[in-house]
Amino acid sequence: MTARLTEEQRDRVEKLLSSMTLEEKIGQMNQESVSIVGGFDVPFEQLIEMMTDGRLSKEEFQTIMSTAKTDYHEDAIRKGLVGSLMVQDPEKCNELQRIAVEETRLGIPLIFGLDVIHGFRSVYPIAIAEAGSFDPELMEETASMAARESRACGVAWHFAPMLDIARDARWGRVSEGPGEDPCLASAFARAKVRGLQNDHSSTDHYVAACLKHFVGYGAVESGKDYNTVSMANHVLFNNYLEPFRAAVEEGAETVMASFNDLNGVPSTVNPWLLRTIMKKHFGLPGFIVSDANAIKECVAHGIAEDEADAGRQAAEAGLDMDMGTEIYLHNLKKLVEEGKISMSVVDDACRRILEVKMWLGLFDHPYTREGEIGKYETLPEEHVDLALRSAEESAVLLKNEGDILPIAGDAKISLVGNLADDKEQIIGAWAMSWKEKDCVTIREGMEKEFPKLRYFPCGGPEGEINEADAEEACAYGDVIVAVLGETVAMSGEASSRADITLPGDQRQLLEKLLASGKPVVLVLMNGRPLALGWEAEHVPAILEGWHLGIQMGNAIAHILSGRKNPEGRLSSSFPAVTGQCPIYYNHPNTGRPASNFKFTSRYLDAPFQALYPFGFGLSYTTYTLRDLKVEDKGNVLGISAKVKNTGKCSGRATVQFYMQDVTASLVRPIRELKGFAKAELAPGEEKTVFCSLEKKRMGFWNNQGEYRLEDGLFRIYAGQDSTTEMMQEIRLSFDGIEKEPDYPVI
Repeated sequence: MTARLTEEQRDRVEKLLSSMTLEEKIGQMNQESVSIVGGFDVPFEQLIEMMTDGRLSKEEFQTIMSTAKTDYHEDAIRKGLVGSLMVQDPEKCNELQRIAVEETRLGIPLIFGLDVIHGFRSVYPIAIAEAGSFDPELMEETASMAARESRACGVAWHFAPMLDIARDARWGRVSEGPGEDPCLASAFARAKVRGLQNDHSSTDHYVAACLKHFVGYGAVESGKDYNTVSMANHVLFNNYLEPFRAAVEEGAETVMASFNDLNGVPSTVNPWLLRTIMKKHFGLPGFIVSDANAIKECVAHGIAEDEADAGRQAAEAGLDMDMGTEIYLHNLKKLVEEGKISMSVVDDACRRILEVKMWLGLFDHPYTREGEIGKYETLPEEHVDLALRSAEESAVLLKNEGDILPIAGDAKISLVGNLADDKEQIIGAWAMSWKEKDCVTIREGMEKEFPKLRYFPCGGPEGEINEADAEEACAYGDVIVAVLGETVAMSGEASSRADITLPGDQRQLLEKLLASGKPVVLVLMNGRPLALGWEAEHVPAILEGWHLGIQMGNAIAHILSGRKNPEGRLSSSFPAVTGQCPIYYNHPNTGRPASNFKFTSRYLDAPFQALYPFGFGLSYTTYTLRDLKVEDKGNVLGISAKVKNTGKCSGRATVQFYMQDVTASLVRPIRELKGFAKAELAPGEEKTVFCSLEKKRMGFWNNQGEYRLEDGLFRIYAGQDSTTEMMQEIRLSFDGIEKEPDYPVI
């Protein structure tokens, strides 16, 4: 494996570090946000949040940014007191970089960071959707595309991938992550790190990944954002830490600490999490940054007396960079001089930051080159094609009663719903660099595919139903396609919902459409699993469209017409009713497993299973599985199954392999995903798919942090979703098998 830095690069970092003053070292630990001055003096990050949650429209945001006076902290940069900024304009980045490189004593370049969660200019599907493609190669390609596009604008550091395991759909930020399963999330994590970081053919082609949010943020109590998190060690070790471990193994450079407390200690000031687990145990090579304003929020948490105390605790815990509060800038020097913080703490943080900048090539290539600026103002055809392919692979067909889909090209279609013709709503939460000219709405995509289509807005997640539109839609179409769901502002950060049924009057609109007697297709646009019990019972066809990015309109049109056979699967379980949350497939068994019998683990007034389980997804063809084989090959289990296309059109099947540890010293999940494979199949064609399961991955960590590989009976399953179809038992001994390392415990 090639060394991350050459010996010469390490020497450059050490010589630079030895020549820096304490103030300059602390300056590297300070990330600034662009401030809006003159009646709107809020951090840039907060301004973005206001636009995301609907307090500001996109137009208002653009007006503020174009007319307000902005403070880019040029004077602080000249003094060497800024290590990073959040800016995405390439010319402004070059201007600020020139100050850092040419007007400061040591010429240390800035690192420009940004939330690039699911694409930069070429916005592709939100993570919960793209993870459902079960296609790591695709995930890697889209990340690489985002890296190239952002680097052309000066952004060399992505606050991504977001790797929070999320089992409660009430939490709005479920949209930003890869779902409920640690195996799928780990595959997603590795693919994203490779895509963002591995193309070193040019410094224009790679960025530093920043894994977030470390850790447990997806398990906030009641699904309420920023809330407390409590969990047993074995739950943390076996689920929530797994994608982070995988990403660091893949070479991820940086990490962002989460807002939440974990078992009473905020991650921001948690030395066990940051210094012991992430840096020492996982071996993170780079640095850890706070989330926005998180150090200051430790005072509100009640774990720090004041900002200086919060800064001391954060620095000692291993938090290397402060995002947006200037607490390090104003307090660390005095704390060091008073002996309250060791100089070695500052040196370690500064060294890590300088090494990431060196690894990015910023010392030798600090500026965005002339040929790169504006390179993606017009998106290349290959980027548009990739955005389309990712959108097509991520949509999930949930129901198709009576084979309503696909729709004939000459059918008269009534397209219904405000969301169907709104460019902003296809993008999804935390996308900031897209251009309206690149966006294809569902209306635009379907008008190209269906010449007899007519559009009727009718209503949406907000506002009342337009009765006249609804009546006309019912009268016109042979088929009614209703595009309903959530606005972008209804999911994402600070967008938890206590009721995750279709918001507003959309169910009433569906009732009117169904009363027409015409076939109704429900196309969902949403950033979270919704409680669809009523819709699943009454609507004959349902396509989960998520927020699929700039090519959403074409992708949905291609699926509805049959040009593209749907192949997406669910990366998160869907409840029938909100009260089932949190709901997830890989739950531990109980002494009274849920069943139709009353005295079992269930609700009286809700199903005991998910409406649509993890891994579920339909196709326009059908597949059958047979001949599951499990072979003990020493250090691995060789697992195979035959999958056949038994339908009338070509398709790509996703076969999922699960494991159950039948008897263990700790209660284990009823099923755990351990691998998956995809197979392209023509009608009547059969292929054998394979999964190689390392035996060392068949164990678990207990509450003492010990990794256990316990001899006994195991069940191996293969199926098309987490309910599975085939099972084979095998009894194993793990003598001589190298196990995963134990976790250090507090």
